[in-house]
Amino acid sequence: MDQWSVFIKLVEDTVPDKPTALVISAHAADFVWRCGGAIALHAAKGWEVTVACLSFGERGESAKLWKQRDMTLERVKHARQAEAEAAAKVLGIHRLEMFDLGDYPLEVGPEAMDRLVALIREVQPRWMMSHSKYDPYNTDHMYATEIALKSRMIAQAWGHSPGGKVLGAPQLYLFEPHQTEQMGWKPDTFLDISAVWDKKRAAIECMEGQEHLWNYYTNAAENRGNHFRRNSGGQSGGRSATHAEGFQSVFPRTVDEL
Repeated sequence: MDQWSVFIKLVEDTVPDKPTALVISAHAADFVWRCGGAIALHAAKGWEVTVACLSFGERGESAKLWKQRDMTLERVKHARQAEAEAAAKVLGIHRLEMFDLGDYPLEVGPEAMDRLVALIREVQPRWMMSHSKYDPYNTDHMYATEIALKSRMIAQAWGHSPGGKVLGAPQLYLFEPHQTEQMGWKPDTFLDISAVWDKKRAAIECMEGQEHLWNYYTNAAENRGNHFRRNSGGQSGGRSATHAEGFQSVFPRTVDEL
């Protein structure tokens, strides 16, 4: 390698990469309902957000499609993939990975785990997101978070696929479940998504197979907007957020000042 090539390589190595994030979603619509605002907001700020959908939600979360005459599993999958891709485009998702592992129940075997670990190492996310740790109504959700934690751990191991770039220690945020009081989910972070609410609502409306949830998650965002205002200074000094999302962090957060 000549001196000029060495110089170019040194320059390339010192140029900071775009910040990245990774969302691990059990089903094809979960990332839209629960963290679509976070995705759109960070994408607008120049982040490259990757979403890994472990399943299409074709068996358990597509009732409206199954009520149609002569419906088949492959047609449901195709419809849910089209919805997810449309929502991803609206939100500005950099990369959408569909694992197609099946749902109800969701099961992640060794090959799929290796694929997910490889994806995490490739993305090198500054933060990750997945479901609440407990969800008795939908065990696919809490299983996805178990997989997120396990794959994060493996991606950090120097002895896994030696020679590859290991993962650092990204925060894992748990996004809001459907019935928080039953899940033991306690938010410690509220994110103002007012500026991108129109994008999240448009992405929500891409999920035609679950139209019954559109207004539920609109109301949830409005309620969290109220919580953001109350926790950002109260009635006199609170920021006028109209919509927000809540998250629970798994690991301690390190700060320089409060």
